[in-house]
Amino acid sequence: MHQDYVIKITNLSKKYTLGKQRETSFRSAISGIFKSSKSNRDEFWALKDVSFDVHKGDVIGIIGKNGAGKSTLLKVLSQITKPTEGRIEINGRIASLLEVGTGFHPELTGRENIYLNGTILGMTRAEVKAKFNEIVAFSEIEKFIDTAVKHYSSGMYVRLAFAVAAHLEPEILIIDEVLAVGDAEFQKKCLGKMRDVANDGRTVLFVSHHLGSVKQLCNKGILLEKGKIVCTGFINEVISTYQTRDSNVKIYSSPGIHKQIFVHEAMVIGNLNEFYYNEVIQFQITIKSNEVLGKNKFLLIRIVDENEQVVGSSEIIINRADDIYTYQLDGNVLVKGKYKLNCIIYQPGVIQFDNVDECCHFEILDNNPLFAHLETFDIGKVYIPNKWI
Repeated sequence: MHQDYVIKITNLSKKYTLGKQRETSFRSAISGIFKSSKSNRDEFWALKDVSFDVHKGDVIGIIGKNGAGKSTLLKVLSQITKPTEGRIEINGRIASLLEVGTGFHPELTGRENIYLNGTILGMTRAEVKAKFNEIVAFSEIEKFIDTAVKHYSSGMYVRLAFAVAAHLEPEILIIDEVLAVGDAEFQKKCLGKMRDVANDGRTVLFVSHHLGSVKQLCNKGILLEKGKIVCTGFINEVISTYQTRDSNVKIYSSPGIHKQIFVHEAMVIGNLNEFYYNEVIQFQITIKSNEVLGKNKFLLIRIVDENEQVVGSSEIIINRADDIYTYQLDGNVLVKGKYKLNCIIYQPGVIQFDNVDECCHFEILDNNPLFAHLETFDIGKVYIPNKWI
């Protein structure tokens, strides 16, 4: 390996065998004996022929839609799972923070896990001790440092896990989307720490759906799609390719002169179509007209969930022909889930000019951490401000 390379990936592939649901009846079990076992399994390639090099000091953002293979790639690099095919060369100590629940022994205390992780990274007890107070201070969980981590909340776990991974001086730091579990202030703190790590000349691989954070932190990028690399390069170019390929824009051909006013284009702008609970979402809708625009015409938008239930709506008077209208949905309104936007142009009590379902799609990736303890209940689709009297 060239001395500047800290990671070299050659034709890396990872295959999973997906088993179908097992039969539970005695009759089905007996008949299953005479069926080919292969019929009960499906092969799924999470990664296929992935090749790239990582140089010392690179800060690489790995982006792509859900199911693109991002987390699988990081698991293989972290040696949590073995590749099916291909070759990996790694030159340096790796610290990784992937799924909540990995990396720590649940029966050990936070203190004990800090020393355990340091040992795994090849550090001496004295080296870990020198970093111990800094790790605990960063995690902000001093009161619980001698409590078994199995009793930690997901937020506490992530705080300590990130502090350990970032402070024990690995040559390569690998961080998955797990940071989304923390609150906004802690996320900002983590991004600052990762920037410090990068400025020290160490290497960072960062997976996130939040393109703003990726663009802010990373200098290079890798775009994955269905387990394959679409492109690599400077982060701005990779993000631009992602936005172009996965543009959440629908353009509707002119419906003809029988429609006086119609929806020509609709899109989610900003951060593609995936957002965290506290992110503002903007929809841009272009309206066109085949004739002079009259009065009392409205654009109505409806937000619809996966069960085809309307969870909210808003409208605006159309007073400009052939123009763009932007609707902003504030953060902290919708709970985690997938949604779509329907558009209707109408004149009250007279006529409906256009009605377009599924103008665009978007997804809220997480819930407000303040409501995390309620996630075992049905809490509806909209956050309602608390006002107890």
